[in-house]
Amino acid sequence: MNIHEYQAKQLLAQYGVAVPGGEAVKTADEAKAVAEKLFAAGQKMLVVKSQIHAGGRGKGTFKSGFQGGVKLAKSVDEAHEFAKAMLGQVLVTKQTGADGREVKTLLIASAEEIKKEFYCACLLDRNTSRPIMMVSTEGGVDIEEVAAKTPEKIVKETIDPAVGMMPFQARKLASALGLKGDLINQGAKLFLGLYKTFWECDASMVEINPLCIVVTPEGKEALVCVDAKIGLDDNALYRHKNIQEMRDLGEEAPLEIEASKFNLNYIKLDGSIACLVNGAGLAMATMDIIQHFGGSPANFLDVGGGASKEQVSAAFKIILSDPNVKGILVNIFGGIMDCNVIATGIVAAVKETGLKLPLVVRLEGNNVVAGKKTLDESGLTLITGDSMSDAAKKVVHAVTA
Repeated sequence: MNIHEYQAKQLLAQYGVAVPGGEAVKTADEAKAVAEKLFAAGQKMLVVKSQIHAGGRGKGTFKSGFQGGVKLAKSVDEAHEFAKAMLGQVLVTKQTGADGREVKTLLIASAEEIKKEFYCACLLDRNTSRPIMMVSTEGGVDIEEVAAKTPEKIVKETIDPAVGMMPFQARKLASALGLKGDLINQGAKLFLGLYKTFWECDASMVEINPLCIVVTPEGKEALVCVDAKIGLDDNALYRHKNIQEMRDLGEEAPLEIEASKFNLNYIKLDGSIACLVNGAGLAMATMDIIQHFGGSPANFLDVGGGASKEQVSAAFKIILSDPNVKGILVNIFGGIMDCNVIATGIVAAVKETGLKLPLVVRLEGNNVVAGKKTLDESGLTLITGDSMSDAAKKVVHAVTA
């Protein structure tokens, strides 16, 4: 689950991580009130930031023609005008696609003078099965670009989950960024808080880009998380009621929301061949082989290892809600899964939905004989695949013929 920037900063602040002062608002009048409060506190400039689940907001364009979803305001009136131009409008960035996202919330925050930008993130290193903290002096740009062109500028520190991040590791990272004097202590405190946020919130990633040395209104240097992004492990959300309440359904695809109600792992794609598969690895392989034979997958859909008849039926309805779907490939390898349960669900779903699209089914594994018998005796018009490649060839041919 992803959360907004202002929510990420709220979580970070709870663990002692320094973030700019500010508040989230939903109306232009609220934006004006927050701006008045921040300027009265001595701020010389504010930033007005659109809150959507997408990057590239600053370089985005609203469908109204207004340029930029992140603006610097030098006065209350300017902040008020920016808020009126952004709220309720659709912002298009390189990550939203042409449809864009409606901006319903803004973050009004202090914008101190920035002296230096860094990058910092905490995530899981799957090679070591341990968390890593990584920092770079190249902040404010895509970390993928840094990794490709100058990988030596990324410093990584592996953390033992049994003991957590140690103070010496935090100081080592602060030193790697070239911090001096009191900034080393600020950096160490920030990194320890950032790791604690990652660990105790069951995050999959905490990313700060940029992490900045700023000049405060008092003229002092401070290390502050100017932007923040947190991704959370869906499987652990039951432990965090406060984080569950941060979920913004308006930022999620309607079909993905519907799938989550049935504990289905569904991601909509742009192709025309829908996939219904059990197991994430097999689902990825199924999408690859469809692409290999000239087709284009319409979705990732993993029904899990022990799907019920009701889940299979729900999966079909979700698939058919996508108008781009021209054919369906069901690829099931029964381990825990009972192939006959899948077959029964397929029959029920096809009859209930009145499916007219080409349907290719490949079943193997646990109770496959009973599953194939259920399909054969159903009276349905469907195509069977003897192997994964055979099924993929047949569904691609059926869609393109």
